[in-house]
Amino acid sequence: MMARIIIGIIVVLVIVYVCCGFKIVPQNNEGLVETLGKYSKTVKAGFIFVWPLFQRIRKVPLALQPLEISKYSIITKDNAEISTSLTLNYLVTDSYRYFYNNTDSVESMVQLIRGHLRDIIGRMDLNAALGSTKEINDQLFTATGDLTDIYDIKVVRVNVDELLPSAEIQHAMDKQLTADREKTAAIAKAEGEARTIGMTTKAKNDALVATAKANAEAVKTQADADAYRVQKMQEALSKAGEGYFRNQSLDSFNQLAQGPNNLIVVGKDEMTDLGKVPALRKVWDASDDKKDK
Repeated sequence: MMARIIIGIIVVLVIVYVCCGFKIVPQNNEGLVETLGKYSKTVKAGFIFVWPLFQRIRKVPLALQPLEISKYSIITKDNAEISTSLTLNYLVTDSYRYFYNNTDSVESMVQLIRGHLRDIIGRMDLNAALGSTKEINDQLFTATGDLTDIYDIKVVRVNVDELLPSAEIQHAMDKQLTADREKTAAIAKAEGEARTIGMTTKAKNDALVATAKANAEAVKTQADADAYRVQKMQEALSKAGEGYFRNQSLDSFNQLAQGPNNLIVVGKDEMTDLGKVPALRKVWDASDDKKDK
């Protein structure tokens, strides 16, 4: 009876022992099997068996993993202190070398990336560093490929999330920015006033020019009208007969005779023709009659 009990206990222990040896390696993982503490083989994802107490399995994820590197300080070429933070994505390309070639491959990778970023930014001044995030990302990504190959880690993406100057530098930059904005505003205001004055002056000049052109056009129109009137009069006089001019002369002398003036000035060549003028003869005869009386 006792023997059966012992045999039953042994069977149960064997079953438990065997059941404890069954392991599952998840998808996107590899298993490193160690026998008595020494690497023996690499297994893929799935259901496997190891001998408990003698063997153990270490699971290494092969999927893409994100990593955030917290803020730390860097000194630029012009001795300005800035703080930076990084994010990156990496994956393991060889589980054996990743796990056994370094006690902590991820931490080693982080230290190498930090050191290289210090070297990149340390060769730039503050303004260049703040305005060259893309260039820094490109240089850092190129460098991390060579730095992490020894751990069989592939960095898929690395990005500098922020570059922040120290509080003192930010305060100085804010003051400079405020001064630049005030200067820009003053320049814009002066330019606006100058444009306003220029536009006003131009408008006045244009008005003066327009007035002068209008006056000149009016004078020209009046001159053209006078010239047209004189031309028409000349044309009419050129067509008039001798009788028209004789009548005009008679009318003129009659008007002179009826006026208060008794003196008429004529040229010497016209003296001989005065007797032919009826108006003069009539006036002369009337004066002789008065004398005789």
